[in-house]
Amino acid sequence: MLLSAVLCLFGFCVATSALLPADNNQDTGGQKTMKVTLLHADRTVQRQSNRNLQMLIGNVEFLYDSIYMSCDTAYNYNNRNYFEAFGNVRMNQGDTLFLYGDYLDYDGDERLVRVRHNVRMENRSVVLTTDSLNYDRTKDLGYYFDGGMLEDSTNVLTSDWGQYSPQTKVAVFHYDVLLENPQFTLVSDTLRYSTVSRVATIVGPSDIESGDSYIYSERGYYSTMDRKAYLLNRSVLTNQGKVLVGDSVFYDETLKCGEAFGDVEMNDTLNRVMLLGEYCYSNELTGTAFATDRAVAIDYSQGDSLFLHGDTLKLVSYFIDTDSMYRQVQAYHKVRFFRTDVQGVCDSLVFNSLDSCLTMYEDPVLWNAGQQLLGEEIKVYLNDSTIEWAHIINQALTVEQKDSVHYNQVAGTEMKFFFANSDIYKAEVTGNVQSIFYPEDEDSVMMGMNFIEASKLNLYRKDGKMERIVFITKPVGTFTPMFLIEPSKMTLANFVWLGHMRPVSKNDIFNWRGKKAEQKLRKIVRREVPLPTLD
Repeated sequence: MLLSAVLCLFGFCVATSALLPADNNQDTGGQKTMKVTLLHADRTVQRQSNRNLQMLIGNVEFLYDSIYMSCDTAYNYNNRNYFEAFGNVRMNQGDTLFLYGDYLDYDGDERLVRVRHNVRMENRSVVLTTDSLNYDRTKDLGYYFDGGMLEDSTNVLTSDWGQYSPQTKVAVFHYDVLLENPQFTLVSDTLRYSTVSRVATIVGPSDIESGDSYIYSERGYYSTMDRKAYLLNRSVLTNQGKVLVGDSVFYDETLKCGEAFGDVEMNDTLNRVMLLGEYCYSNELTGTAFATDRAVAIDYSQGDSLFLHGDTLKLVSYFIDTDSMYRQVQAYHKVRFFRTDVQGVCDSLVFNSLDSCLTMYEDPVLWNAGQQLLGEEIKVYLNDSTIEWAHIINQALTVEQKDSVHYNQVAGTEMKFFFANSDIYKAEVTGNVQSIFYPEDEDSVMMGMNFIEASKLNLYRKDGKMERIVFITKPVGTFTPMFLIEPSKMTLANFVWLGHMRPVSKNDIFNWRGKKAEQKLRKIVRREVPLPTLD
C-alpha cells in the first residue's frame, strides 16, 4: 500500500511538471513562458503519439498567467504555450471579471482568449452575451463580431459588432445598434457607451425616441440616467409637431426644455410658425421660447409669409393645457417686419392670440401699398393671419405719396383702417381732423390742393388710391390751385414721410433705419384728474 501511494504521488508530480516549465522567467526563443499550476483534474492522459499534448479530464481547475480557469476537459500544448478548454468553461481574472462559454482556447504568446458558444462576460453589474468572443488580455478588450448584447442596471444594448473594456468600462458598438431603456430607445450605426456614467456618445447617424419626442443626431452625447442630450452637427429635435435644429442643441427631456446655438430653427409645423436666430431657448412645460441674435419669426400659414425681426423674440403661453390657453409673441427692440402686402417698424411689439391683436409700441409705422400709417400706438387685428382692421391711437397720421413733393395727408386723434384682400378700402378718422388732398381730373392731373378741417371723416380707397372723402361733421376748408400753393402750406404740422425706414424685402428687416430727430412724435403730457382728498 505504501509503495502504491508513493507511485501515485510520483505519477501526479510528473504529470503536473509536464504542463509547462517550472521557471516562470525562463526565456525560450525570446518569449517568456508562464507557469501553469494544476489545481485539480480527475485524471490526466498523456498521448503517446504526441508527447507535447496532454489531456486533463474531469472537473479541471488550474491557474495560468494570473487566470483561474475551470472546465470539463482541457488540452494543453506544452510546445506552443497554448491550451484549449471544453464544456462548462469558466474563467475569472481577479474578483471582477468572469468569462463563461462552451469552448475556450488561449494563446499565451498573443495573450488572446477565444471563447465560443453561449458566451457570457461579467464585469460587476455589466453582462455581455454573445456566441463568439475574443478577449485581448494585453489591451484588456473583449470584442464580438457575430452579434451580441451588453446589459447593465439601466440599459440593454445590442449590435452586430461590439467591444468592451473592463478596465475603462467603455463599450463601442457598430452596425444595427439598439439601446433599449424603459423610457426610450436609441437606434444607431455607431455608438460609444460608458457603463459607469451611462452616457452614450453618438458618432454616427442615430435616432432617439421617447414618447412624443424624437431626436436625430450624427454626433453628440446622451445621458441615459438623467435623459439629457448634448447634440452637435445640425441635430434635429422633434416634439408634437415642433422641430428644433441647430449647430449645437442641448435638451433636457425630464424638464422638457432645450437650448440651441448657431443658425437655429424652431419650426411649429402645426401652427405653421418658424423662429430663427443664432440662439434659441424653449421650455415645453411653461410654454415659453425666445430667440436672439438675428432673431426672425416667420408666419407661413398664409400663401404670403410674414417675416418679423427684433433684437429679441419671445413666446409666452398662458393657462397651458386648458380651454383658456392663449399665447403672446413679444418682440423688442428695433422691430421690423415684412410681408408683400404690409410692412412695419417700431421699437417693440406684442401679438396676443386671445384677440388676434398685434400691438406696435413707440414710434410705430405701418405701410400698406402706397399708404403710410403712424401714431403713438398701432393695433392690428388679424383673422387667420389676414389683417381685418388697424387702429392708430393718438397723433394719428396717414400719408399717401403722389410724387416726390406732393402727398395726400390726414391727421387726427385716432384712426381706424379696414382691409379687404390685404388692401385698405375704408378709414374712419376722429378728433381734430385735418387733411390735405390733391384732387385729379380725368387725365389724372392734379388740379389743386384741398385743406379741410373737421371733427370726423370717412375716407374710401380703391385700387390702392384715395377715391372719395365723406365728412361726418360739417367741414371747413379751402381750395388752392396748383400754381398758387405755397410750399410751407403743402404739409400738415405733424407731417412726416418715412419711406427710408420701410423694409423692402425679407432680408431688409435686419437693417435698422430709425427716425431722425426732427421726425419723432412730439411728447404730449397727459395730466391725470387729481383725486379728491379729505382734510
